[in-house]
Amino acid sequence: MDYGKFLYQQQKRERESRKAQKQIEVKEIQLRPKTTDHHKSFKIRNARRWLEEGKKVKVRICFRGREITYPEIAIEQLAEIAEELSDVGVVEQKPDREGRTMLMVLAPGKRS
Repeated sequence: MDYGKFLYQQQKRERESRKAQKQIEVKEIQLRPKTTDHHKSFKIRNARRWLEEGKKVKVRICFRGREITYPEIAIEQLAEIAEELSDVGVVEQKPDREGRTMLMVLAPGKRS
């Protein structure tokens, strides 16, 4: 077999396998500990839509100034969001603190 032909066939197979792969898109919602209920409700509505479309959703709460001394507020907010979206998604990554942000990842769940 010709080596050039072999390389061409190999590249062709790799291209085909890349086309067959399904890429999962990750969307992000950013909130703050002082975010109002109205603002949070339409952010949750967007997250629900994305989860129903099969996308993952990152929920990030950013702290500014002295807000970082009250991480329990952010944990409470993330728990509320996970509760509201429990019918369409599951928590893939528990709330975790990274510097001045707290992050949680939701993945599309089983539909009933």
